[in-house]
Amino acid sequence: MLPSSSVPQVDPGKEEEAQLLESSKYHRSDANGAAPAQFGAPGNGSATGYSILEISTGERQSSSSSSGSGVAGAVFNLATSIIGAGIMALPATMRVLGVPLGVAMILAMGVLSEISLEIVVRFSTQLKAWSYGEMVGAACGRAGKLVSQVCIIVNNSGILIVYLIIIGDVLSGSSSGSSHHPGLLKSLDRRLVLLATMLLVLAPLSSLKRIDSLRFSSAASVALAVVFVILSSGVAVVKGIQGKLTTPRSLPSLASRKSVLELLTVVPIMTNAFICHFNIQPIYCELKNRSAARMNKVGRISTLLCMSVYIATALSGYLLFGESTASDILSNFDHDLGIADSTLINDVIRIGYVLHLMLVFPVIHFSLRQNVDAILFPDPKQQLADSTVRFWALTASLLAIVFVGSAFIPNIWIAFQFTGATAGLSLGFMFPALVALRLSKAREKGLECLAWTMLVLAGVASFLGLTTNIYNVVTHHVD
Repeated sequence: MLPSSSVPQVDPGKEEEAQLLESSKYHRSDANGAAPAQFGAPGNGSATGYSILEISTGERQSSSSSSGSGVAGAVFNLATSIIGAGIMALPATMRVLGVPLGVAMILAMGVLSEISLEIVVRFSTQLKAWSYGEMVGAACGRAGKLVSQVCIIVNNSGILIVYLIIIGDVLSGSSSGSSHHPGLLKSLDRRLVLLATMLLVLAPLSSLKRIDSLRFSSAASVALAVVFVILSSGVAVVKGIQGKLTTPRSLPSLASRKSVLELLTVVPIMTNAFICHFNIQPIYCELKNRSAARMNKVGRISTLLCMSVYIATALSGYLLFGESTASDILSNFDHDLGIADSTLINDVIRIGYVLHLMLVFPVIHFSLRQNVDAILFPDPKQQLADSTVRFWALTASLLAIVFVGSAFIPNIWIAFQFTGATAGLSLGFMFPALVALRLSKAREKGLECLAWTMLVLAGVASFLGLTTNIYNVVTHHVD
């Protein structure tokens, strides 16, 4: 982890803040991508389209101690950004890697992700670049800013599509090869169920204009994820006591071409499980008594919480189902678990996690909408908060695209492979590493070495994951 002392403290005093408020006029960066001079970010523009002193509703946010979200609320929002559908694919990665290497990979990815989060916090506050795109733009120019915005759009839209796939699988059922997994609502059409879910639950939550407004739903979503972990781990413990668990794999299997190909795509899938970097700036913006040190505390707590949840879920899921572990572990919770009240436990686990995904959905949708708007309407005079029609039109259009996209992707493993190998690795490691290399001081050799390591590893993992995914899609199509 980066030492706290290396992170500049940028919490402005009242006098400085008054000057900023007077001079900035709460405008977005200009259409050419140049930030207002007082924010000290050379040649950049806002990915979300707003400065740190402005919330997405267009209202002015005070930085006094009486406003904003506390550390707990920020942890819930950030943890919700991390713990989503990625947790469902982790038991399958444990099946591919084996238990020792699988646990080690989760820990390694968590540590690397926390380091990259602290890089994002450090340079965002140092540059007064209050969005992910602004930070990247300061280091890589307008082209880098645009690429980072596109990566956020690809990553978030892919994640939201995965959420709908899982919701559809649980509620309406799914088929994989010769096996069929019945849903909770067997008699209802999948598209009708998803449409009703979108209109009655996801659309209202996605219509909130402040990410801080989602802190209570975020807390509920984290609680539901913990309930899932407790139940699945409890079932695994009971079956272990009864001697009904199969012996887990200790090493990766290289016995078949399928095993080798799955092994090459594990890193991109695990990468997706820790990506939350695009929500750092909005959460920091609404953090009470904000400072880089407080935001790093939020990041560390969130990462530790998520690593604990991930390890428990991956282990319990793999131990329960062994080599039959599906890419979406929820699909396995549809048959007799071999313990008392198995049907009830299955239903509680599946319903609980579907509710969790529904509550995570608007947090991911928030940054997706902001980045799409910043690309389509770069003019600082055309703010999203000023146009109710544009806000609702953009929200409805994105929800419709996600709904349609969920009908064309067969399973979450393919979606995670693609988004993890491209946008996920870029947002989580490549862009933070590039920013550190371009903007770090000459004497910070340790940071430069770390950044180069992250960049090279991410590049290799991206190449292997993307080429393997394309190969899988092409050969499946040919067959």
